[in-house]
Amino acid sequence: MYDKVQIGANVPHDLTSPVEGADTGPLKGFDFMVKDLFAVAGHKTGNGNPDFLAQTKAATQTAPLVQKLLDNGACLTGMTICDEFFYSLTGINAHYGSPVNVRARDRMAGGSSSGSAASVAASLCDFSIGSDTGGSVRVPAAFCGLYGIRPTHGEIDLTGATEMAPSFDTAGWFARDAELLKIIGDVLLPDQACDISDCIFHLASDAFAQAIDDVQQSLHSVCDKINTLMPFGNQIEINKGAYLEWREAFRIIQAYEVKSTTLKWVKAHQPTLGPGIKERFEMAEQITDTEYKHAQNIRKSVCERLDEIMEDGCVLVIPTAPVIAPLVATPAAELETFRQNTMALTCISGLTGLPQVTMPVAEVSNCPIGLSMIGKKHSDKMLLRLSYELSKHLN
Repeated sequence: MYDKVQIGANVPHDLTSPVEGADTGPLKGFDFMVKDLFAVAGHKTGNGNPDFLAQTKAATQTAPLVQKLLDNGACLTGMTICDEFFYSLTGINAHYGSPVNVRARDRMAGGSSSGSAASVAASLCDFSIGSDTGGSVRVPAAFCGLYGIRPTHGEIDLTGATEMAPSFDTAGWFARDAELLKIIGDVLLPDQACDISDCIFHLASDAFAQAIDDVQQSLHSVCDKINTLMPFGNQIEINKGAYLEWREAFRIIQAYEVKSTTLKWVKAHQPTLGPGIKERFEMAEQITDTEYKHAQNIRKSVCERLDEIMEDGCVLVIPTAPVIAPLVATPAAELETFRQNTMALTCISGLTGLPQVTMPVAEVSNCPIGLSMIGKKHSDKMLLRLSYELSKHLN
């Protein structure tokens, strides 16, 4: 049994007492934590940076997403550490420390929703809320052995959450079991069809080729098992070798949008920034209108390509991340390579706004790895039901 101090997943400005939920509701009896970018009435949001925390005021209203969970019976018990201004995938925060990944203690929890993932993996709460712009729920879910979802872009109200790159920003959630992940979706998501009878899985062969050999082999074995439960159609090559071009388009659009959100505050207040974060903000400031327009054209072509592939009932299957969680002691240069390689996969849902659910299905070198399902827009509940049904046979 772990406590908050052992895991280090909570911010120093954590809640002083739980926020109790309604007396009844589908989430009654469950507790949760939220990433340090969501407003909670009476508390400060720090965005992973102590200078921002010192200069901001306590929220007067709770973010609607959080309030909806409370209204449905859940109890809010903590606020969790994130990467500074959410501009990383490692889970390392130079000011607050790095949450412990109890599933692989010498390895990173993944970010930027590292504290949210680590707290659920350590059973400090039943579920948690994070945000996902470039992979910040999907990657830590995979590294910490959790179920996680990046919903269809725009499907969840982000009022009361700090913006990073609005055309990519989503809220997401983590749970240790697929049933709870689905129940949370029933609470947070609008009405959607969730019939899985016509679903056909398609393995994205070029996405699998991005992963290291051990991850590929383990996930192929899982897919073979899934194939005995539900049909697989033909393998699909998503982008014919354009992963680096897609990733670069994502990077440029994200950075360009950051110029009008978090970078504005950083330039005005000159906070102390940790390694990597400072350099990314400097890079973002240099992105030109011409680069942005070119990247937007690539984004349009990506959306057209996925529309072409994603027929009704189509579910794309990809590795959530191409590698296992990096060691905590990994040098900075290697971490940048990890970030770039990982975003070659996570940018698919980012650029298109498609929903993605990641499932903990195997281990490599005693580290969890995740398998992801990507569906058409507004198929979130279908994916959640699929993950629940598959979990009965895969675990």
